[in-house]
Amino acid sequence: MLNIIPIPAFEDNYIWLIENGVHATVIDPGDDVPVISVLEQRGLSLTHILITHHHADHIGGVNSLIDQFLPKVYAPEKEQYSFPHIRVSDQQTLHIKDLNISLEVMDVGGHTLGHVAYYGANSLFCGDTLFGGGCGRIFEGTPTQMFTSLRKIANLPIETSVFCAHEYTEHNLQFAKSVEKNNPDLIERIRQASITRAAGLPTIPSSIKLELATNPFLRCASMEISQSLNMQHADPIEIFTTLRQMRNQF
Repeated sequence: MLNIIPIPAFEDNYIWLIENGVHATVIDPGDDVPVISVLEQRGLSLTHILITHHHADHIGGVNSLIDQFLPKVYAPEKEQYSFPHIRVSDQQTLHIKDLNISLEVMDVGGHTLGHVAYYGANSLFCGDTLFGGGCGRIFEGTPTQMFTSLRKIANLPIETSVFCAHEYTEHNLQFAKSVEKNNPDLIERIRQASITRAAGLPTIPSSIKLELATNPFLRCASMEISQSLNMQHADPIEIFTTLRQMRNQF
């Protein structure tokens, strides 16, 4: 049985660890210390590291983990990394033998130009592209590129679990409410997220179904959103671009 657990890091990062009781794979280890602690506590051998993009809070622990565990490291082909790694690209399938899982690489550029996600075992590890109730800032790409990436994600099976890299959900949902205040699914999600965070638990993983129902960046065709922006005749990419600009200031 596979187990996917969050390893909190920094103020709001999640490093995801997939394990089967013996072997482990980690996604975006920005800090090696909490990863090593979990590996030791659980008696796990780290065999693989998956990287979604090059930002320091996602790769800062890689060199130390390589030195200690000698894992295979997979990282986006379109980005540059100083540590040894195997380059991966869109539609490539990785088979992680130790865990007996296959993961498809998805090109989801926008936050960074070469950002990738990993999809398989009914799970999506999407780094900083899609968040609970939101999406990543567009640092290197264009709004059209990010919109296209999010549409690609939105077309995954609705039961797919979404494992993103930050605990931004509550703030994202407050922004969502500011543009779609009458969405009953959103109102309920805000209530549930508040209870979850008050208990000290992560709001992640989410699901594609939940994001489609409550995430404004996947709901650019919503009549209420377009009306709240006074953009009733705009196309979805124009609405997305406006939403992202608004969220930057929220």
